Amino acid sequence: QVQLVESGGGLVQAGGSLRLSCAVSGSVFRLNAMGWYRQGPGKQRELVAVISSGGSINYADSVKGRFTISRDNAKNTVYLQMNSLKPEDTNVYFCNAVIYTDYYWGQGTQVTVSS
Repeated sequence: QVQLVESGGGLVQAGGSLRLSCAVSGSVFRLNAMGWYRQGPGKQRELVAVISSGGSINYADSVKGRFTISRDNAKNTVYLQMNSLKPEDTNVYFCNAVIYTDYYWGQGTQVTVSS
C-alpha cells in the first residue's frame, strides 16, 4: 500500500514564500516521476511541476522562475519551493508519484495567497 503525506500549505501574503513537502511510503519500488498539481474550485487539476527519477524537470509556464521542485530519493520525498507567490496561486496542491506505471495522489494541501 502506498501513502503520500503532504505538508507545508497555509496562508501567506502576496510576494511571500511557502515550501511544500510530500513523503511517499509503502511499496515504493520503482518510484519514477514525482510532481505537484493544483486544482481550484470547478477547475481541472493542472500540472505545476514534475521531476523525473533522473532529475529532469518541467514547470508550468505560470510558475517558471518562481517555483522550484526538488526530490530526495533517499527519503522518497518531493519538495516544492514557492517564491513570489501571487493571489492566483491560491489552490489546493496535490502531490503525485508514479510507481512503476501507476499514479498515486496525496490528499491535497491548501495554499492561500492574500493580496
